Amino acid sequence: MTIQRFVRESRTFKASHVLPPDTNNHNTLFGGRLMAHIDDVAAISAMKHARGPVVTASTDSVDFLQPIRVDNEVALEAFVTWTHNTSMEVFVKIVAEDLLTGVRTVCATSFLTFVAIGEDGRPTPVPKIVPETEEEVFLHNGADERAAARKIRRKDNKHLADMLGTRRPWEPLLNTP
Repeated sequence: MTIQRFVRESRTFKASHVLPPDTNNHNTLFGGRLMAHIDDVAAISAMKHARGPVVTASTDSVDFLQPIRVDNEVALEAFVTWTHNTSMEVFVKIVAEDLLTGVRTVCATSFLTFVAIGEDGRPTPVPKIVPETEEEVFLHNGADERAAARKIRRKDNKHLADMLGTRRPWEPLLNTP
């Protein structure tokens, strides 16, 4: 019997009031602060699906569409869109609401990948995901293409890391045969 869970079972929400210490010199939310919120809510979503520990394997993108300003509420919604053997793709939608006017805008979107970790510290299988709504099916149907792009990007990044190596710019080159 294959274990499966509905997307709705992984749906997770988080909201925060944007205050001056959270912002840059433009009075907009620091991108790094938003990225921390994104990773947190996405990890909770992945853990709900896996019902166990997870680690972030990749952040495909964080597309900043609109600024998030002081005295906005920043609200994040995350849910698992796709699963493989031990990994899960999580989508996060970020909405800002001007608390004085009530105007809401989608300010960012993000896709992340998490891997479930077993008691032995190794990747462990996750349940299959079952999309139900039009939005869930749409995101699920595009996941194979995103996964293929992730695989290529990871290979390219490994090659780049190997090519660049670990030598610091100020360290001399060693002559090795």
